[in-house]
Amino acid sequence: MKILSRILSTFFGIGFFPKAPGTAASAAALVLYRLAIHGLSWPWYLLFLLALFVVGHAVSTVYAAELGQADPQRIVIDEAFGQFLALFLVPSRWLPMVLAFVFFRFFDIIKPGPIRRLEKFPGGWGIMADDAGAGLAAGIIVHLLLIWI
Repeated sequence: MKILSRILSTFFGIGFFPKAPGTAASAAALVLYRLAIHGLSWPWYLLFLLALFVVGHAVSTVYAAELGQADPQRIVIDEAFGQFLALFLVPSRWLPMVLAFVFFRFFDIIKPGPIRRLEKFPGGWGIMADDAGAGLAAGIIVHLLLIWI
């Protein structure tokens, strides 16, 4: 379980990038979305998000405990999840996808009040929850912009 947790929580090793592993994981999620995942119908996409959140919680809890840290920088499955959430129902065109990427990274890095409070949950819940909040905020803003564009 430890090896699988390490592989999945680092989003297949992306978490070991020496600089900005969270941004690298978000970029990888963006590419995966563009290449394959955007084609899922919304119910399947929601099921994918739910599964990713549950798996992310489990593996990040195990790997964080192994490292003895609350939210290690190596764990980036949460960034992948948050990016996929920000991309929910976003057209697979570059402008809306890049907007979702930029807004997600902004909210994930800045962590305004309510989002920062989410990381206070224990273990993998906190690791995943703040990125869920950032992804949700980014997704809402992108969809509002798409209405106005």
